[in-house]
Amino acid sequence: MPPTKKQSQRSRASMFYGADEYLKELKEKMVKEVNGIEMLDFGSGKPVTTGADKMLVHAVNSENRSERTGRLFPTANKPEGKQHANLAFLFAKLNEDMCQYMWSVLCFIFLLELVMIIVLWAIFMALGGPDKMDWGTYLAVTIPWGVVTAYICVQHIYIDHDVMHGATYPPVDYMKFFTHPLSDFFSLPWEEFVLEHNRHHASTVDLLKQGEFGWDPEMFQYNFTMIPYNDETEKTNWFLFLLLFPFCPLIHFLGLNDTGSLFAMEWWFAFPDGEGDKCSKSFWDKWIWTRFYHNAFVWSLWGAVWMLGSWPFGRELTEGWKFIIPVTCAFRAGFGTAWMFITNFTHSPQWNGVLSHGDPHRSMPCLHNLMAVVLGGKHRWNEMLFHDAHHAFPNAIGTLSQRGRFHGWKKVHDAAAEVLDLGIWKPVDASLAREADKETTMQKNRRKQSIARKKPVVKT
Repeated sequence: MPPTKKQSQRSRASMFYGADEYLKELKEKMVKEVNGIEMLDFGSGKPVTTGADKMLVHAVNSENRSERTGRLFPTANKPEGKQHANLAFLFAKLNEDMCQYMWSVLCFIFLLELVMIIVLWAIFMALGGPDKMDWGTYLAVTIPWGVVTAYICVQHIYIDHDVMHGATYPPVDYMKFFTHPLSDFFSLPWEEFVLEHNRHHASTVDLLKQGEFGWDPEMFQYNFTMIPYNDETEKTNWFLFLLLFPFCPLIHFLGLNDTGSLFAMEWWFAFPDGEGDKCSKSFWDKWIWTRFYHNAFVWSLWGAVWMLGSWPFGRELTEGWKFIIPVTCAFRAGFGTAWMFITNFTHSPQWNGVLSHGDPHRSMPCLHNLMAVVLGGKHRWNEMLFHDAHHAFPNAIGTLSQRGRFHGWKKVHDAAAEVLDLGIWKPVDASLAREADKETTMQKNRRKQSIARKKPVVKT
C-alpha cells in the first residue's frame, strides 16, 4: 500500500520517532525491557501497593500511610482549569521534535567527550609524550583540559536526567549506550538507570523525608547532609555538618552515584530479588545480558583509552593505565559534581532553609548568576530552586531544566514559582488528618518563601 500524503509529510525527527504507531511500538518495547515500569507520577494520592515488580511498590499500611513516618500518601495539587491556562505548558507532554532534540544533544555530548580524550592524547603526542614532560608542564596541560572535560560531563548528566523524565525511550536502540558509558569503569545500563531513579521518586516525595515510602537507593548519599540536621528542632549541627560534608564529593568521585560503579553494586545487590533463597528468574533471562551488553560497551571504550595511552607513547601495553588516570579523574569530577547537586544539594535541609527566605533570583542575584554559569545555564539552576515541584510531578512536569530548553528559564521559573505558591500538595482531609499529617518542614519552608517572594526586595 503506497504511503498516504500525511505519512509522507514527516518531519526530520520522524526519521527516528516516526508516526504515532511507531512511537507507541517503541514505548511498549522499552517498557517491556524495564519490567513494565516507566516514569510515573506518584502524587495521585493512590500509592502502588501491588504489581509484578517490587521496585514500584510503596511501603504503606492498609490506610495508605507511610510505614516509616505514619504520614498519609500525599496527593499532588496540579493546577487545572482556565484560571491556570498560563501553566499548561509546564505540564504538557513533549512532542517528537523535543524528544529527538534532547536525544540528539545527548549523543552530541557523548561524541564531544570522545573528542576531548583525543585532544588530550594529541596534545601529549605533540609535546613528545607525557613521559618526557616535566611535572609542571604535565599539570599545565591536564588541569585546564580536566576542567573543560568535567564541565562537559556536568552537561551530560543534566541531559540524561532531562531525557529520563519525558523522553525515556531512545529513538534508536544503540543510543541507550551513550547515556553514561565514561562515568566509571562499570555502571548501570540505561534500563536499570531508569528503574532505580523511578524507585527514588516512588520512595521520596518530600525532599526532606528520604525513603518515606520505601527504600531509596540514594539514601546513603543523603546522610552527609541529613545526619547533622534535627528534624524536630529544624536546626543543623554545623560542627557535624562541616565534619561530614567534605566526604560527600569523595564518595561521588569514587562512584557512589546513579552512574557510578559503587552505586551499581549497591543496586545489583537489591535487584532483581528472588523468592526466598532462589535467584530471580529474570536475572538469568534478562538482566545479566542487559548488564553485560552495556558494560561490554563501557569496557571497549576504556580499552581504547588504555591503548591510546600505551604504544603511541612508546610505552608497554601494561602502562596504558597512566593515560586512563587523568581521563577518568576528569570524568568522575564532572559526573560526581552534577550528581552532588541533583541529589545532595537539592535535598539538603540547609539549602531548603535558605530558599525559605525568598527567591534567589531577586534576593541573591550574584549566587543566581554564578550557579547558572557553574551548571551550564539558568534553566539548570531552576532545577535546584524547584526540585520539590519535580518530585511532586516527576513525569507531568519532568525536570525544570528540560522545560527551560524549550520555553526559556524565566518563563519556567515564574510558572514554577506560581505552582509552589498554589501549594504542590493538596491538604489532608480533616476527617483523616492525624499528628503525622501536620505540615512538613519542606511545606513550611515553601509557605515562608511564598510570603517572602511577594515582598519587595530592599536594595542595599
